[in-house]
Amino acid sequence: MKIVAIVGARPQFIKAAAVSRSLKAAPGIEEVLVHTGQHYDDNMSRVFFQELELPEPSYDLAIGSGAHGEQTGRMLEAIERVLVTEKPGWAVVYGDTNSTLAGALAAVKLHIPVAHVEAGLRSFDRRMPEEVNRVLTDHASDVLFAPTATAVANLRREGFADARIHLVGDVMYDAALYYGTAVKSRSPLLEELGIEPKSYVLATVHRADNTDDPDRLRAIFDGLGKVAAQIPVVLPLHPRTRAALERYGMAEQTHRGLHLIDPVGYLDMLRLESNATLIATDSGGVQKEAFFCRVPCVTLRNETEWTELVDAGWNRLAPPTSSEAIAAALLGVIEAPHTAPADLFGGGHASEAIAQALLGVADRAPSS
Repeated sequence: MKIVAIVGARPQFIKAAAVSRSLKAAPGIEEVLVHTGQHYDDNMSRVFFQELELPEPSYDLAIGSGAHGEQTGRMLEAIERVLVTEKPGWAVVYGDTNSTLAGALAAVKLHIPVAHVEAGLRSFDRRMPEEVNRVLTDHASDVLFAPTATAVANLRREGFADARIHLVGDVMYDAALYYGTAVKSRSPLLEELGIEPKSYVLATVHRADNTDDPDRLRAIFDGLGKVAAQIPVVLPLHPRTRAALERYGMAEQTHRGLHLIDPVGYLDMLRLESNATLIATDSGGVQKEAFFCRVPCVTLRNETEWTELVDAGWNRLAPPTSSEAIAAALLGVIEAPHTAPADLFGGGHASEAIAQALLGVADRAPSS
């Protein structure tokens, strides 16, 4: 059985690396990897392929950045050509990016069955492009690989039949376990930065809701600056965020208070996460990785798709309404006691369950 796996952004490279290992070990599966080029800088893309031992993509579509409609449309056209050429039994898509939606749409219109890894997540905020992508992808998919019981409940509420839903656990947890033992020996980043473990806050900011709104962006960075007066704040700066800071005239002020670094690869990020005393982020993946590392997290958004972490008390929402609110939320979490909640994301074998499920449904896939 041939599977075309479609990726384009750094969280998808992590998920695909875990699943690819299991697909490679499964008999009778040929995987064709397609990289849309949604993330294309070396430190946002190439380093992940190298570190994660992800095979070189069979197709690199080099779509690049652009407005949502433009980018998704270009991806849709290019992915369709690949699918027509390869004629796979299944298309596998990951997460909630424009690459996810374009891959699902291209496949379903060619009557190629779609499997969605990380299905069922809901923030219930349709203003977020990620929410639109994940909802539409779920409804276009034939098989839904849900990471948590909450995701399964979301899908059932929307009327999906149980036969389409597979509760497999979280493939990012698989990756964290697999690479976690190698992090210290293969990532000298803390030593290079001259920072001690458990002596800093790690922050990431990249969501369009935050970067495209100057008031929210200013509240976040001014708030982080207030925190940095008491404890160092390390922030790998996403290209979108760097451009926004320059666009709104905030770049010089930001550089004065925070320890800004270039985006880092997966192993370096795990090292930063596991040694932080607190993580502040607007990233869904980083929220989970904070939990995997048992580091408390503040999410710089009004809502989260990972509601389990909030319910467990391991994550706190901090809408960026003011710098004072951001600083108070972060400093309050640093001072609060924490106990590790029960495991929420499976036992670290999600990718194996996905490979076995795809083998199990292969006979039901329409011939191509």
